[in-house]
Amino acid sequence: MSGNLHVRNLENDLILRLKRRAARHGRSAEAEHREILRHALSAEVEPAFEELAAKLRQMTMGRKHTPSEELMREGRNER
Repeated sequence: MSGNLHVRNLENDLILRLKRRAARHGRSAEAEHREILRHALSAEVEPAFEELAAKLRQMTMGRKHTPSEELMREGRNER
């Protein structure tokens, strides 16, 4: 599935450099932009669910939590 991304407020120098780089690679500025993003993001490693869950537990440690059954009951009573 493809999407669109609009990047606003770029400096003119950055746009010019993108166009020059695209020309060197024989691509349009849009294709070059896609390739730069693809390359930059391919090196990033997505954190595992377990790692994210552990961070969330650490961030919320010590906070009061409402039991889910109470929240469900409140939701039913509001109907």
